[in-house]
This record gives sequence, structure tokens and C-alpha cells, in this order.
Amino acid sequence: MAITPIPPAMAIPSIAATSRSTFQEFRAFLIKGNVLALALAVVVGAALNGVVQGVVDDLIMPIIAAGTPGGAWQAWKTPGPIAFKLGHLLSTLVNFIIVGFVAWRFAKMFMRAEPAAAAAVTKQCPQCRMAIDAAATRCAYCTSQV
Repeated sequence: MAITPIPPAMAIPSIAATSRSTFQEFRAFLIKGNVLALALAVVVGAALNGVVQGVVDDLIMPIIAAGTPGGAWQAWKTPGPIAFKLGHLLSTLVNFIIVGFVAWRFAKMFMRAEPAAAAAVTKQCPQCRMAIDAAATRCAYCTSQV
């Protein structure tokens, strides 16, 4: 039995050529996929998380703690064989609302308001009462002189 050689079209590419093309594909993915922008967003988001947590823990929560009667409400549980930790759930919800509000205010502080688009200047046709361009001399609907 004779061994037949593999045709060049079916030959396995060399490792160097494969790794080079893989690297080029990966580089193109990084550039086209905005991966760098996503990575920067994650880093900035982590830093903003620290700022928001600091504001909430050091400024807002002491005010809430002074307004609520002790911290015993955070340990509320339902009686019975299955204890639902209602106090912990309520505390987590309050914390989420406060952190969300502070994060929204920080984001709003850095976002610019978009200028309002100028309203289209129109006038009403005296014959058919349709809205037409203010500079029009003839109505597009009834063709009367305006």
C-alpha cells in the first residue's frame, strides 16, 4: 500500500502563519469592536462606584440613620419555620434607591443638555385649515393662494 502525498490545497498551515493571522484578526477586533472604549468605561465605572459609595456611606446614610429609630428594623424577620429577612430586604432596597439617585445626579452633572430643536415655523391655510410652511405662498393641500 503506497502513501499518497497531501495536495498543497489541503496542507495544514504553519503555526507561525496561523498565529500571525490570528493576531491580526484579534487586533482588528479590538479596533473595530470599541473594546478599548469599553475597558475605559469599566475602569471609570469602578472609580465612580467608589465615589458614589463614599457619598452614600459618609454623607447620606448618617442622615438616614439619625432619622430612623436605631438599626433594629434591619433585623426584622418573619416568625415561623421559614424566616424571611424583611429588614435586610428593606435596607437593601433603600440603599439601592439612594445609590441609584446619587449615581444619576453624578451622571447628570457630567452630561450636557442637548439644545432644543427649533420648532418648525408653520401657519394655517385660511381655506382648508391645514398646517403649511410659513414661507409658502400656495397651500400644498388645496392649492389656494395664501
